[in-house]
Amino acid sequence: MKFFVCACLFFYFINVSAQDIASKYFLARTIGKLPFLKYGLGDDRLGGAKMTYLDSNIVLKVVDSFGADYKVQLSKYHTAYIDKQSVERLIGKKQPAYYLTNSWKVFGDSAFDYVSINLDEKLPYSSQQQINPSKIIVDIFGATSNTNWITQLKTTKEIKNVYYQQTEDDVFRAVIELKHSQHWGHSIYYDSLARKLIVRIKRQPVLLDIKKLKIAIDAGHGGDNSGASGLVSNVLEKDYTLKFARELQALLKKSGVKNIMMTRSKDTTLEMPQRIQLLKDYKPDILVSLHLNSAGTDTVRGTSTYYRYIGFRPLTIAILNQMLSLGLKEYGNVGNFNFSLSGPTDYPNCLVEVAFLSNKEDEKKILNPAFQKAVARKIYLGIVDWLKAMK
Repeated sequence: MKFFVCACLFFYFINVSAQDIASKYFLARTIGKLPFLKYGLGDDRLGGAKMTYLDSNIVLKVVDSFGADYKVQLSKYHTAYIDKQSVERLIGKKQPAYYLTNSWKVFGDSAFDYVSINLDEKLPYSSQQQINPSKIIVDIFGATSNTNWITQLKTTKEIKNVYYQQTEDDVFRAVIELKHSQHWGHSIYYDSLARKLIVRIKRQPVLLDIKKLKIAIDAGHGGDNSGASGLVSNVLEKDYTLKFARELQALLKKSGVKNIMMTRSKDTTLEMPQRIQLLKDYKPDILVSLHLNSAGTDTVRGTSTYYRYIGFRPLTIAILNQMLSLGLKEYGNVGNFNFSLSGPTDYPNCLVEVAFLSNKEDEKKILNPAFQKAVARKIYLGIVDWLKAMK
């Protein structure tokens, strides 16, 4: 009898505990500029590994709290984390039993192709690029298919095929096949007037000519953020990234490139969200971000290029190959890099770590004006090589 009572009490408390935990969730919406989801609570100098940037007003189910982050339940089997400053609680709003998708429309205008998906709610999403063949994969968390037709118009120029998969009961996957092997970028956002998810696809330029491109140049650091310092000279990274950026800008102008944007042209403090917003407003065809590397030992040296998304890797390889012709040691081509300016999917981008300020040989090169001009030339030729490969 005692055993039976104890067992009943045990299961009672287990059930009460489970109910209490389930009742603790609340719904919130994303706010502010550039909210993003993280895979977990891991951290390093670049922050936690980012899953995706999100639009504003997206509904999230908050299930737990860890320091400065909330844990959110994206779907039955998927969770993520978001900074508490990036959401606000929705008072009195409860999650329904399910969210459904509806009809799609696939079309183009004078500049972009679009996939428009009607939903019951503004739900969280993530995207990935695939290559060979080139595709954009968009997962919409919490959504179950009620899509019975997809209207496709002949105004598209880059989209080859679209279809969907219900990969899990509450994860809806949109698959967008592209005509060209090179990814030129895509953006994901919600229609401001409706619960309609938009995937905007950038088209490959008709003329693969560097003179026709809109090129953004980012001189790393600046103002309050001085970056690394020289091993012997004590020069600051922020000053020399600007020198390299100005040389690249001058060479591009001389070569006939008319549309050039510098995130900064002087020693000014510019936070990452500000830089990203400037770039979003400019809508470049490509971005080159310039930095100088540093290590804990003076034996490490060399040049390297970085990307986050696999579809943008070809640009970084082309630039690295040209940089190596300067006689620099190869430090490598680094993928899945969690640098803020590598995060946007809107345009191909390449972070160039020219050389190491913490190495005497590299530092001597960095300080040489002739080397600064040579680096600008190699980056220019790398972009040209990348374009030629597409032809």
